[in-house]
Amino acid sequence: MIHAKKYTLTLVLAVQLTFTAIAQNPENILAAAGSPPNPKVAISWNRYHDNTALEEIYRKMVAAHPDLVSLQSIGKSVGGRDLWLLTVTDKTQGQLDRKPATYVDGGIHANEVQTVEFALYIAWYVTEMHAAGNPFFKQLLAEKTFYIVPSISPDSRDNFIHHANTPHSSRTGQQPVDNDRDGLVDEDDFDDLNGDGHITQMRRKSPYGQYVPDPRDPRRLIRAVEGQEGQYELLGYEGLDNDGDGLVNEDGVGGYDPNRDWGWNWQPNYVQGGAYKYPFSLPENRAVADFVLSHRNIAAGQSFHNYGGMILRGPGAEEDEPNFTREDISVYDALGKKGEQLIPGYRYIVTYKDLYSVYGGEFDWLHGARGIFALSNELWTANYYFNRQQGSGGPGEQYDFDQYLMFGDGFVDWQPYDHPQYGEIEIGGFKKNYGRMHPGFLLESDAHRNAAFVIYHAYHTPQLEVADVEILDIGSGLKQVTAVVKNTRIIPTHSAHDIAHKIEVPDVVSLAGGAVVAGMVVENRDLGITVEQRNDPANINVRNIPGNGIATVRWLVKGGSKFTVTVDSKKGGIASKSVE
Repeated sequence: MIHAKKYTLTLVLAVQLTFTAIAQNPENILAAAGSPPNPKVAISWNRYHDNTALEEIYRKMVAAHPDLVSLQSIGKSVGGRDLWLLTVTDKTQGQLDRKPATYVDGGIHANEVQTVEFALYIAWYVTEMHAAGNPFFKQLLAEKTFYIVPSISPDSRDNFIHHANTPHSSRTGQQPVDNDRDGLVDEDDFDDLNGDGHITQMRRKSPYGQYVPDPRDPRRLIRAVEGQEGQYELLGYEGLDNDGDGLVNEDGVGGYDPNRDWGWNWQPNYVQGGAYKYPFSLPENRAVADFVLSHRNIAAGQSFHNYGGMILRGPGAEEDEPNFTREDISVYDALGKKGEQLIPGYRYIVTYKDLYSVYGGEFDWLHGARGIFALSNELWTANYYFNRQQGSGGPGEQYDFDQYLMFGDGFVDWQPYDHPQYGEIEIGGFKKNYGRMHPGFLLESDAHRNAAFVIYHAYHTPQLEVADVEILDIGSGLKQVTAVVKNTRIIPTHSAHDIAHKIEVPDVVSLAGGAVVAGMVVENRDLGITVEQRNDPANINVRNIPGNGIATVRWLVKGGSKFTVTVDSKKGGIASKSVE
Protein backbone atom coordinates (compact mmCIF):
# COMPACT_ATOMS: atom_id res chain seq x y z
CA MET A 1 0.00 0.00 0.00
CA ILE A 2 2.78 2.38 0.82
CA HIS A 3 4.43 1.70 -2.55
CA ALA A 4 1.06 2.08 -4.31
CA LYS A 5 0.51 5.44 -2.65
CA LYS A 6 3.98 6.59 -3.64
CA TYR A 7 3.35 5.46 -7.22
CA THR A 8 -0.03 7.23 -7.32
CA LEU A 9 1.47 10.44 -5.94
CA THR A 10 4.32 10.28 -8.43
CA LEU A 11 1.88 9.76 -11.29
CA VAL A 12 -0.29 12.67 -10.18
CA LEU A 13 2.70 14.98 -9.91
CA ALA A 14 3.94 13.89 -13.32
CA VAL A 15 0.54 14.58 -14.86
CA GLN A 16 0.36 17.97 -13.16
CA LEU A 17 3.84 18.89 -14.34
CA THR A 18 2.98 17.73 -17.86
CA PHE A 19 -0.14 19.87 -17.98
CA THR A 20 1.77 22.82 -16.53
CA ALA A 21 4.42 22.53 -19.24
CA ILE A 22 1.82 22.19 -21.99
CA ALA A 23 -0.09 25.23 -20.76
CA GLN A 24 3.04 27.38 -21.06
CA ASN A 25 3.83 26.46 -24.67
CA PRO A 26 2.73 29.11 -27.22
CA GLU A 27 1.39 26.48 -29.61
CA ASN A 28 -1.07 25.36 -26.95
CA ILE A 29 -2.53 28.83 -26.41
CA LEU A 30 -5.04 30.90 -28.35
CA ALA A 31 -4.40 34.50 -27.34
CA ALA A 32 -7.37 36.67 -26.56
CA ALA A 33 -7.69 39.49 -29.10
CA GLY A 34 -5.87 42.63 -28.05
CA SER A 35 -3.61 40.87 -25.53
CA PRO A 36 0.06 39.90 -25.86
CA PRO A 37 -0.04 36.27 -27.09
CA ASN A 38 3.01 35.09 -25.15
CA PRO A 39 4.39 37.90 -22.96
CA LYS A 40 8.08 37.80 -22.15
CA VAL A 41 7.33 39.25 -18.71
CA ALA A 42 4.31 37.48 -17.24
CA ILE A 43 2.42 39.65 -14.74
CA SER A 44 -0.81 38.82 -12.94
CA TRP A 45 -2.91 41.96 -13.15
CA ASN A 46 -5.22 40.94 -10.32
CA ARG A 47 -2.98 41.95 -7.42
CA TYR A 48 -0.98 44.86 -6.03
CA HIS A 49 2.82 44.94 -5.77
CA ASP A 50 5.05 46.45 -3.09
CA ASN A 51 8.28 48.28 -3.95
CA THR A 52 10.38 45.12 -3.93
CA ALA A 53 8.02 43.36 -6.34
CA LEU A 54 7.81 46.45 -8.56
CA GLU A 55 11.58 46.74 -8.87
CA GLU A 56 11.77 43.05 -9.76
CA ILE A 57 9.23 43.61 -12.55
CA TYR A 58 11.11 46.67 -13.82
CA ARG A 59 14.35 44.73 -14.08
CA LYS A 60 12.64 41.81 -15.81
CA MET A 61 11.24 44.24 -18.38
CA VAL A 62 14.68 45.69 -19.07
CA ALA A 63 16.18 42.21 -19.44
CA ALA A 64 13.35 41.01 -21.70
CA HIS A 65 13.21 44.15 -23.87
CA PRO A 66 16.69 45.74 -23.88
CA ASP A 67 15.98 47.64 -27.11
CA LEU A 68 12.76 49.11 -25.71
CA VAL A 69 13.10 49.68 -21.96
CA SER A 70 15.59 51.55 -19.78
CA LEU A 71 15.50 51.92 -15.99
CA GLN A 72 16.92 54.73 -13.91
CA SER A 73 16.39 56.40 -10.56
CA ILE A 74 15.50 60.07 -10.84
CA GLY A 75 15.79 60.75 -7.11
CA LYS A 76 15.10 59.58 -3.60
CA SER A 77 12.01 59.68 -1.41
CA VAL A 78 11.84 61.08 2.10
CA GLY A 79 12.65 57.57 3.32
CA GLY A 80 15.56 57.12 0.91
CA ARG A 81 13.80 54.88 -1.60
CA ASP A 82 14.54 55.20 -5.31
CA LEU A 83 12.05 56.89 -7.61
CA TRP A 84 12.25 54.52 -10.56
CA LEU A 85 11.69 55.76 -14.10
CA LEU A 86 10.95 53.45 -17.03
CA THR A 87 11.86 54.95 -20.40
CA VAL A 88 10.03 53.09 -23.14
CA THR A 89 10.80 53.61 -26.82
CA ASP A 90 12.40 51.80 -29.75
CA LYS A 91 16.06 52.64 -29.15
CA THR A 92 17.00 51.49 -32.64
CA GLN A 93 14.82 54.19 -34.21
CA GLY A 94 16.03 57.74 -33.61
CA GLN A 95 17.16 59.52 -30.46
CA LEU A 96 14.84 58.75 -27.55
CA ASP A 97 15.17 62.27 -26.08
CA ARG A 98 14.33 63.90 -29.41
CA LYS A 99 11.09 62.01 -29.99
CA PRO A 100 7.81 63.58 -28.81
CA ALA A 101 7.31 62.18 -25.31
CA THR A 102 4.57 61.44 -22.81
CA TYR A 103 5.20 61.61 -19.07
CA VAL A 104 3.10 59.27 -16.87
CA ASP A 105 3.08 58.75 -13.12
CA GLY A 106 1.02 57.15 -10.36
CA GLY A 107 1.02 56.68 -6.63
CA ILE A 108 1.39 60.30 -5.52
CA HIS A 109 -1.38 59.44 -3.05
CA ALA A 110 -0.37 56.05 -1.67
CA ASN A 111 -3.90 54.97 -0.74
CA GLU A 112 -4.70 55.26 -4.45
CA VAL A 113 -2.89 51.99 -4.85
CA GLN A 114 -4.03 50.86 -8.31
CA THR A 115 -2.59 54.02 -9.89
CA VAL A 116 0.85 52.38 -9.79
CA GLU A 117 -0.39 49.23 -11.51
CA PHE A 118 -2.16 51.33 -14.15
CA ALA A 119 1.02 53.27 -14.95
CA LEU A 120 3.04 50.05 -15.03
CA TYR A 121 0.47 48.36 -17.26
CA ILE A 122 1.12 50.96 -19.97
CA ALA A 123 4.85 50.19 -20.04
CA TRP A 124 4.19 46.44 -20.00
CA TYR A 125 1.49 46.47 -22.66
CA VAL A 126 3.23 48.61 -25.27
CA THR A 127 6.48 46.63 -24.98
CA GLU A 128 4.83 43.21 -25.10
CA MET A 129 2.64 44.18 -28.07
CA HIS A 130 5.70 45.59 -29.83
CA ALA A 131 7.57 42.34 -29.17
CA ALA A 132 4.59 40.43 -30.59
CA GLY A 133 5.03 42.32 -33.85
CA ASN A 134 1.91 44.49 -33.68
CA PRO A 135 2.34 47.11 -36.44
CA PHE A 136 0.73 49.94 -34.47
CA PHE A 137 3.15 49.55 -31.57
CA LYS A 138 6.09 49.15 -33.94
CA GLN A 139 5.20 52.57 -35.33
CA LEU A 140 4.35 54.09 -31.95
CA LEU A 141 7.65 53.26 -30.28
CA ALA A 142 9.60 54.20 -33.40
CA GLU A 143 8.04 57.67 -33.25
CA LYS A 144 7.39 58.30 -29.55
CA THR A 145 8.93 58.01 -26.09
CA PHE A 146 7.20 57.21 -22.80
CA TYR A 147 8.65 58.34 -19.49
CA ILE A 148 6.82 56.41 -16.77
CA VAL A 149 7.34 56.75 -13.01
CA PRO A 150 4.85 54.20 -11.69
CA SER A 151 5.22 55.19 -8.02
CA ILE A 152 6.28 58.67 -6.90
CA SER A 153 5.47 58.04 -3.24
CA PRO A 154 7.17 54.67 -2.57
CA ASP A 155 7.44 55.19 1.20
CA SER A 156 3.70 55.46 1.63
CA ARG A 157 3.04 52.62 -0.78
CA ASP A 158 4.97 50.16 1.35
CA ASN A 159 3.32 51.64 4.43
CA PHE A 160 -0.12 50.99 2.96
CA ILE A 161 0.65 47.45 1.84
CA HIS A 162 2.61 46.26 4.87
CA HIS A 163 0.89 48.13 7.69
CA ALA A 164 -2.67 48.38 8.88
CA ASN A 165 -4.59 51.17 7.14
CA THR A 166 -8.07 52.25 6.24
CA PRO A 167 -9.14 52.37 2.56
CA HIS A 168 -8.39 56.10 2.73
CA SER A 169 -5.00 56.16 4.47
CA SER A 170 -2.38 57.15 3.90
CA ARG A 171 -2.96 59.90 1.35
CA THR A 172 0.02 61.75 2.75
CA GLY A 173 3.70 61.03 2.36
CA GLN A 174 5.88 59.86 5.24
CA GLN A 175 7.55 63.13 6.24
CA PRO A 176 6.72 63.50 9.99
CA VAL A 177 4.37 66.40 10.75
CA ASP A 178 2.97 67.74 14.02
CA ASN A 179 -0.66 67.80 12.91
CA ASP A 180 -2.17 68.72 16.29
CA ARG A 181 0.63 71.16 17.26
CA ASP A 182 1.38 69.51 20.58
CA GLY A 183 5.14 69.37 20.04
CA LEU A 184 5.05 65.70 19.04
CA VAL A 185 4.99 64.17 15.57
CA ASP A 186 2.96 61.21 14.34
CA GLU A 187 2.32 60.07 17.90
CA ASP A 188 -1.36 59.15 17.62
CA ASP A 189 -1.87 57.09 14.49
CA PHE A 190 -4.44 54.36 13.90
CA ASP A 191 -4.10 51.21 16.02
CA ASP A 192 -4.82 47.76 14.63
CA LEU A 193 -6.64 46.59 17.74
CA ASN A 194 -7.60 43.15 16.49
CA GLY A 195 -4.35 42.57 14.56
CA ASP A 196 -5.94 41.68 11.23
CA GLY A 197 -3.85 44.08 9.11
CA HIS A 198 -6.79 46.39 8.42
CA ILE A 199 -8.06 49.49 10.18
CA THR A 200 -11.82 49.07 10.30
CA GLN A 201 -14.60 50.74 12.30
CA MET A 202 -15.43 50.74 15.99
CA ARG A 203 -19.04 50.62 17.18
CA ARG A 204 -20.62 50.34 20.61
CA LYS A 205 -24.04 49.31 21.84
CA SER A 206 -25.69 52.26 23.49
CA PRO A 207 -29.21 53.30 24.54
CA TYR A 208 -28.33 56.68 23.06
CA GLY A 209 -27.16 55.32 19.72
CA GLN A 210 -28.63 56.53 16.45
CA TYR A 211 -27.98 53.41 14.38
CA VAL A 212 -29.57 49.99 13.92
CA PRO A 213 -28.53 46.97 11.81
CA ASP A 214 -29.85 47.02 8.24
CA PRO A 215 -32.53 44.29 7.95
CA ARG A 216 -31.21 43.45 4.44
CA ASP A 217 -27.62 43.03 5.65
CA PRO A 218 -26.94 43.12 9.40
CA ARG A 219 -23.25 43.90 8.78
CA ARG A 220 -24.34 47.40 7.82
CA LEU A 221 -25.63 50.07 10.19
CA ILE A 222 -28.31 52.50 9.11
CA ARG A 223 -29.85 55.44 10.93
CA ALA A 224 -32.85 54.63 13.09
CA VAL A 225 -36.03 56.09 11.67
CA GLU A 226 -38.25 58.39 13.68
CA GLY A 227 -39.88 56.48 16.54
CA GLN A 228 -37.32 53.66 16.35
CA GLU A 229 -34.89 53.16 19.21
CA GLY A 230 -31.25 53.19 18.19
CA GLN A 231 -28.90 50.37 19.22
CA TYR A 232 -25.39 51.45 18.22
CA GLU A 233 -23.14 54.49 18.10
CA LEU A 234 -20.19 54.76 15.73
CA LEU A 235 -16.80 55.60 17.27
CA GLY A 236 -14.67 56.02 14.14
CA TYR A 237 -11.71 54.01 12.93
CA GLU A 238 -9.77 51.63 15.17
CA GLY A 239 -7.50 53.48 17.55
CA LEU A 240 -6.48 54.50 21.05
CA ASP A 241 -5.76 57.80 22.75
CA ASN A 242 -2.02 57.19 22.60
CA ASP A 243 -0.92 60.56 23.93
CA GLY A 244 -3.60 61.05 26.57
CA ASP A 245 -5.03 64.24 25.11
CA GLY A 246 -8.60 62.99 24.95
CA LEU A 247 -8.50 62.44 21.19
CA VAL A 248 -8.12 59.29 19.10
CA ASN A 249 -6.11 59.05 15.88
CA GLU A 250 -5.59 62.81 15.65
CA ASP A 251 -1.89 62.79 14.69
CA GLY A 252 -1.11 60.04 12.24
CA VAL A 253 1.80 59.53 9.89
CA GLY A 254 2.61 62.59 7.80
CA GLY A 255 -0.27 64.97 7.40
CA TYR A 256 0.21 66.77 4.10
CA ASP A 257 -0.93 66.28 0.52
CA PRO A 258 1.86 65.69 -2.03
CA ASN A 259 -0.43 66.94 -4.80
CA ARG A 260 -0.57 70.42 -3.24
CA ASP A 261 3.20 70.96 -3.38
CA TRP A 262 3.72 71.87 -7.04
CA GLY A 263 5.04 75.28 -8.03
CA TRP A 264 2.05 76.60 -9.91
CA ASN A 265 -0.62 78.68 -8.18
CA TRP A 266 0.65 77.27 -4.89
CA GLN A 267 -1.11 78.41 -1.70
CA PRO A 268 -0.14 77.92 1.97
CA ASN A 269 -1.89 75.42 4.19
CA TYR A 270 -4.43 77.89 5.62
CA VAL A 271 -5.69 78.48 2.06
CA GLN A 272 -5.06 75.05 0.54
CA GLY A 273 -5.32 72.31 3.12
CA GLY A 274 -2.52 69.79 2.75
CA ALA A 275 0.10 72.21 1.43
CA TYR A 276 3.53 71.68 2.95
CA LYS A 277 6.20 74.32 3.59
CA TYR A 278 6.71 75.87 0.15
CA PRO A 279 6.50 74.75 -3.50
CA PHE A 280 8.60 71.67 -4.17
CA SER A 281 9.50 71.26 -0.52
CA LEU A 282 9.04 67.49 -0.97
CA PRO A 283 11.99 65.65 -2.55
CA GLU A 284 9.78 63.31 -4.57
CA ASN A 285 8.03 66.17 -6.38
CA ARG A 286 11.27 68.08 -6.79
CA ALA A 287 12.83 65.06 -8.51
CA VAL A 288 9.91 64.77 -10.93
CA ALA A 289 9.99 68.50 -11.68
CA ASP A 290 13.74 68.43 -12.34
CA PHE A 291 13.29 65.51 -14.72
CA VAL A 292 10.47 67.17 -16.63
CA LEU A 293 12.36 70.47 -16.88
CA SER A 294 15.39 68.68 -18.30
CA HIS A 295 13.37 66.71 -20.88
CA ARG A 296 11.93 69.32 -23.18
CA ASN A 297 10.52 66.70 -25.55
CA ILE A 298 7.63 66.00 -23.14
CA ALA A 299 4.48 67.16 -24.90
CA ALA A 300 1.84 65.15 -22.99
CA GLY A 301 1.31 64.38 -19.32
CA GLN A 302 -0.86 61.91 -17.43
CA SER A 303 -1.17 61.33 -13.70
CA PHE A 304 -3.35 58.67 -12.14
CA HIS A 305 -5.47 59.15 -9.02
CA ASN A 306 -8.62 57.65 -7.58
CA TYR A 307 -11.62 57.77 -6.98
CA GLY A 308 -14.68 58.67 -9.08
CA GLY A 309 -14.32 57.65 -12.72
CA MET A 310 -13.20 61.07 -14.01
CA ILE A 311 -10.88 62.47 -16.66
CA LEU A 312 -9.76 65.79 -15.20
CA ARG A 313 -8.24 68.78 -16.92
CA GLY A 314 -7.19 72.09 -15.43
CA PRO A 315 -7.46 74.63 -14.24
CA GLY A 316 -7.51 73.51 -10.65
CA ALA A 317 -8.62 76.96 -9.50
CA GLU A 318 -10.86 79.54 -11.15
CA GLU A 319 -8.26 82.31 -11.10
CA ASP A 320 -6.10 80.21 -13.44
CA GLU A 321 -8.82 80.13 -16.11
CA PRO A 322 -7.08 82.77 -18.33
CA ASN A 323 -4.21 80.32 -18.86
CA PHE A 324 -6.58 77.94 -20.62
CA THR A 325 -7.31 79.55 -23.96
CA ARG A 326 -9.88 78.51 -26.53
CA GLU A 327 -7.16 76.93 -28.68
CA ASP A 328 -5.81 74.81 -25.84
CA ILE A 329 -9.25 73.83 -24.59
CA SER A 330 -10.12 72.51 -28.06
CA VAL A 331 -7.17 70.11 -27.80
CA TYR A 332 -8.15 69.03 -24.29
CA ASP A 333 -11.74 68.52 -25.43
CA ALA A 334 -10.66 66.30 -28.32
CA LEU A 335 -8.63 64.14 -25.94
CA GLY A 336 -11.21 64.11 -23.15
CA LYS A 337 -14.15 63.21 -25.36
CA LYS A 338 -12.18 60.31 -26.80
CA GLY A 339 -11.44 59.25 -23.22
CA GLU A 340 -15.15 59.09 -22.43
CA GLN A 341 -15.59 56.74 -25.39
CA LEU A 342 -12.66 54.51 -24.47
CA ILE A 343 -13.49 54.31 -20.75
CA PRO A 344 -17.28 53.97 -20.41
CA GLY A 345 -18.60 55.47 -17.21
CA TYR A 346 -15.76 57.99 -16.88
CA ARG A 347 -16.62 61.68 -17.26
CA TYR A 348 -14.38 64.35 -18.77
CA ILE A 349 -14.63 67.40 -16.49
CA VAL A 350 -12.92 70.64 -15.45
CA THR A 351 -11.44 70.34 -11.97
CA TYR A 352 -12.49 73.58 -10.29
CA LYS A 353 -15.89 73.79 -12.03
CA ASP A 354 -17.04 70.21 -11.67
CA LEU A 355 -15.11 68.84 -8.67
CA TYR A 356 -13.38 71.28 -6.30
CA SER A 357 -10.59 73.86 -6.29
CA VAL A 358 -7.00 72.64 -6.14
CA TYR A 359 -3.94 74.85 -5.67
CA GLY A 360 -0.42 73.61 -6.31
CA GLY A 361 -1.51 70.53 -8.27
CA GLU A 362 0.73 68.52 -10.58
CA PHE A 363 -1.16 68.82 -13.86
CA ASP A 364 -1.56 72.58 -13.39
CA TRP A 365 2.22 72.81 -13.05
CA LEU A 366 2.79 70.68 -16.14
CA HIS A 367 0.45 72.91 -18.17
CA GLY A 368 1.45 76.21 -16.61
CA ALA A 369 5.20 75.83 -16.29
CA ARG A 370 5.91 73.73 -19.37
CA GLY A 371 2.91 74.12 -21.70
CA ILE A 372 2.30 70.36 -21.57
CA PHE A 373 -1.18 69.03 -22.32
CA ALA A 374 -1.71 67.22 -19.03
CA LEU A 375 -4.67 65.24 -17.71
CA SER A 376 -5.44 63.27 -14.58
CA ASN A 377 -7.67 60.20 -14.45
CA GLU A 378 -9.55 59.44 -11.23
CA LEU A 379 -9.74 55.65 -11.35
CA TRP A 380 -12.55 53.37 -10.24
CA THR A 381 -16.20 54.26 -9.74
CA ALA A 382 -19.11 52.74 -7.86
CA ASN A 383 -20.91 52.50 -11.21
CA TYR A 384 -18.70 49.48 -11.89
CA TYR A 385 -20.20 47.48 -9.03
CA PHE A 386 -23.10 46.41 -11.19
CA ASN A 387 -22.04 47.93 -14.51
CA ARG A 388 -24.11 51.09 -14.34
CA GLN A 389 -23.30 53.93 -16.72
CA GLN A 390 -24.46 56.66 -14.35
CA GLY A 391 -25.10 56.63 -10.63
CA SER A 392 -25.19 53.68 -8.28
CA GLY A 393 -27.72 51.84 -6.20
CA GLY A 394 -26.78 53.70 -3.02
CA PRO A 395 -24.52 52.85 -0.06
CA GLY A 396 -25.94 49.35 0.32
CA GLU A 397 -24.68 48.39 -3.12
CA GLN A 398 -21.13 48.09 -1.79
CA TYR A 399 -22.35 45.43 0.63
CA ASP A 400 -24.26 43.60 -2.14
CA PHE A 401 -21.18 43.58 -4.35
CA ASP A 402 -19.06 42.18 -1.54
CA GLN A 403 -21.65 39.52 -0.74
CA TYR A 404 -22.50 38.30 -4.24
CA LEU A 405 -19.35 38.95 -6.25
CA MET A 406 -16.54 38.81 -3.67
CA PHE A 407 -18.24 36.35 -1.31
CA GLY A 408 -17.50 38.39 1.79
CA ASP A 409 -13.79 38.81 1.13
CA GLY A 410 -13.98 42.61 1.39
CA PHE A 411 -15.42 42.74 4.92
CA VAL A 412 -14.12 42.03 8.44
CA ASP A 413 -17.01 40.65 10.48
CA TRP A 414 -17.83 42.47 13.68
CA GLN A 415 -16.10 41.07 16.75
CA PRO A 416 -16.00 42.16 20.41
CA TYR A 417 -13.07 44.11 21.90
CA ASP A 418 -12.41 45.57 25.34
CA HIS A 419 -11.26 49.12 24.62
CA PRO A 420 -9.35 50.98 27.38
CA GLN A 421 -11.23 54.23 26.73
CA TYR A 422 -14.57 53.10 25.30
CA GLY A 423 -15.10 49.84 27.16
CA GLU A 424 -16.91 46.97 25.43
CA ILE A 425 -17.03 47.70 21.71
CA GLU A 426 -17.14 45.82 18.41
CA ILE A 427 -14.64 46.08 15.57
CA GLY A 428 -15.45 45.40 11.93
CA GLY A 429 -16.05 46.86 8.50
CA PHE A 430 -14.59 47.02 5.03
CA LYS A 431 -10.96 46.04 4.53
CA LYS A 432 -8.33 48.52 3.35
CA ASN A 433 -8.22 46.89 -0.10
CA TYR A 434 -11.94 47.32 -0.78
CA GLY A 435 -13.81 50.47 -1.67
CA ARG A 436 -11.18 52.66 -3.31
CA MET A 437 -9.28 49.83 -4.97
CA HIS A 438 -10.36 47.67 -7.89
CA PRO A 439 -11.36 44.10 -7.07
CA GLY A 440 -8.99 41.71 -8.79
CA PHE A 441 -11.27 40.63 -11.60
CA LEU A 442 -11.93 44.24 -12.66
CA LEU A 443 -8.36 45.52 -12.35
CA GLU A 444 -6.95 44.51 -15.72
CA SER A 445 -10.04 45.59 -17.65
CA ASP A 446 -9.95 49.16 -16.34
CA ALA A 447 -6.15 49.29 -16.55
CA HIS A 448 -6.35 48.41 -20.22
CA ARG A 449 -8.99 51.02 -21.03
CA ASN A 450 -7.03 53.73 -19.24
CA ALA A 451 -3.84 52.59 -20.96
CA ALA A 452 -5.59 52.83 -24.34
CA PHE A 453 -6.53 56.41 -23.51
CA VAL A 454 -2.95 57.34 -22.56
CA ILE A 455 -1.67 55.65 -25.71
CA TYR A 456 -4.14 57.70 -27.75
CA HIS A 457 -2.89 60.85 -26.00
CA ALA A 458 0.72 59.87 -26.70
CA TYR A 459 0.00 59.03 -30.33
CA HIS A 460 -1.39 62.52 -30.83
CA THR A 461 1.68 64.35 -29.60
CA PRO A 462 3.12 66.31 -32.54
CA GLN A 463 4.25 64.28 -35.54
CA LEU A 464 6.11 66.42 -38.05
CA GLU A 465 7.03 65.85 -41.67
CA VAL A 466 8.41 68.06 -44.40
CA ALA A 467 5.46 67.50 -46.69
CA ASP A 468 6.51 69.50 -49.73
CA VAL A 469 9.54 71.36 -51.06
CA GLU A 470 9.11 73.53 -54.15
CA ILE A 471 12.11 74.99 -56.02
CA LEU A 472 11.68 77.83 -58.53
CA ASP A 473 14.39 79.51 -60.60
CA ILE A 474 13.58 83.22 -60.36
CA GLY A 475 16.54 84.50 -62.41
CA SER A 476 19.71 86.41 -61.59
CA GLY A 477 21.22 83.20 -60.22
CA LEU A 478 18.56 82.94 -57.48
CA LYS A 479 16.27 80.08 -56.55
CA GLN A 480 13.16 80.33 -54.43
CA VAL A 481 12.76 77.34 -52.10
CA THR A 482 9.39 76.96 -50.39
CA ALA A 483 8.80 74.24 -47.79
CA VAL A 484 5.63 73.08 -46.11
CA VAL A 485 6.00 71.44 -42.69
CA LYS A 486 2.99 69.39 -41.64
CA ASN A 487 1.84 68.24 -38.19
CA THR A 488 -0.32 65.15 -38.64
CA ARG A 489 -1.54 64.83 -35.03
CA ILE A 490 -3.92 66.72 -32.71
CA ILE A 491 -1.42 68.35 -30.32
CA PRO A 492 0.48 71.43 -31.60
CA THR A 493 4.19 71.89 -31.09
CA HIS A 494 3.41 74.75 -28.69
CA SER A 495 0.28 75.27 -26.62
CA ALA A 496 -1.30 78.71 -26.78
CA HIS A 497 -0.26 79.19 -23.15
CA ASP A 498 3.30 78.34 -24.14
CA ILE A 499 3.22 80.85 -26.97
CA ALA A 500 1.77 83.61 -24.80
CA HIS A 501 4.44 83.19 -22.13
CA LYS A 502 7.33 82.13 -24.40
CA ILE A 503 7.96 78.98 -22.39
CA GLU A 504 9.70 76.96 -25.09
CA VAL A 505 11.91 78.14 -27.93
CA PRO A 506 10.33 78.31 -31.40
CA ASP A 507 10.56 75.46 -33.87
CA VAL A 508 13.39 75.94 -36.36
CA VAL A 509 13.13 75.10 -40.07
CA SER A 510 16.56 75.05 -41.72
CA LEU A 511 17.82 74.90 -45.29
CA ALA A 512 21.10 73.37 -46.39
CA GLY A 513 22.52 73.17 -49.92
CA GLY A 514 23.09 76.73 -51.05
CA ALA A 515 23.95 80.26 -49.94
CA VAL A 516 20.81 81.64 -48.29
CA VAL A 517 20.19 85.27 -49.19
CA ALA A 518 16.85 85.70 -47.42
CA GLY A 519 14.50 83.65 -45.27
CA MET A 520 10.88 84.22 -44.34
CA VAL A 521 7.74 82.76 -42.82
CA VAL A 522 4.93 82.52 -45.38
CA GLU A 523 1.69 83.72 -43.81
CA ASN A 524 -0.42 83.45 -46.96
CA ARG A 525 1.05 81.55 -49.86
CA ASP A 526 -1.73 82.43 -52.31
CA LEU A 527 -1.45 86.16 -51.70
CA GLY A 528 2.31 86.14 -51.32
CA ILE A 529 2.28 87.53 -47.77
CA THR A 530 5.55 86.80 -45.95
CA VAL A 531 7.43 87.99 -42.88
CA GLU A 532 11.17 88.16 -43.39
CA GLN A 533 13.63 86.94 -40.74
CA ARG A 534 16.71 89.11 -41.20
CA ASN A 535 18.88 87.44 -38.57
CA ASP A 536 20.21 83.98 -39.51
CA PRO A 537 17.87 83.54 -42.51
CA ALA A 538 18.93 79.92 -43.16
CA ASN A 539 17.31 78.88 -39.86
CA ILE A 540 13.78 80.24 -39.70
CA ASN A 541 12.00 80.41 -36.35
CA VAL A 542 8.41 79.22 -36.44
CA ARG A 543 6.41 80.00 -33.34
CA ASN A 544 4.08 77.02 -33.66
CA ILE A 545 3.05 74.18 -35.95
CA PRO A 546 -0.63 73.64 -35.13
CA GLY A 547 -2.26 70.29 -34.62
CA ASN A 548 -3.45 68.84 -37.94
CA GLY A 549 -1.98 71.94 -39.55
CA ILE A 550 1.00 73.32 -41.46
CA ALA A 551 3.70 75.97 -41.36
CA THR A 552 5.17 77.34 -44.58
CA VAL A 553 8.61 78.91 -44.96
CA ARG A 554 10.61 80.25 -47.89
CA TRP A 555 14.21 81.05 -48.78
CA LEU A 556 15.98 82.87 -51.58
CA VAL A 557 19.17 80.97 -52.39
CA LYS A 558 22.24 81.43 -54.57
CA GLY A 559 23.74 78.30 -56.06
CA GLY A 560 23.12 74.74 -55.03
CA SER A 561 21.35 71.88 -56.78
CA LYS A 562 20.34 69.67 -53.88
CA PHE A 563 18.54 71.13 -50.90
CA THR A 564 17.71 69.59 -47.51
CA VAL A 565 14.97 71.04 -45.35
CA THR A 566 15.01 70.09 -41.67
CA VAL A 567 12.52 70.96 -38.96
CA ASP A 568 13.71 70.81 -35.36
CA SER A 569 11.07 71.10 -32.64
CA LYS A 570 11.67 70.49 -28.93
CA LYS A 571 8.27 68.82 -28.48
CA GLY A 572 7.71 67.78 -32.08
CA GLY A 573 10.99 66.07 -32.84
CA ILE A 574 13.11 66.23 -35.98
CA ALA A 575 12.13 65.62 -39.60
CA SER A 576 13.87 66.35 -42.90
CA LYS A 577 13.52 66.03 -46.65
CA SER A 578 16.01 66.41 -49.47
CA VAL A 579 15.13 67.54 -52.98
CA GLU A 580 17.26 67.97 -56.12
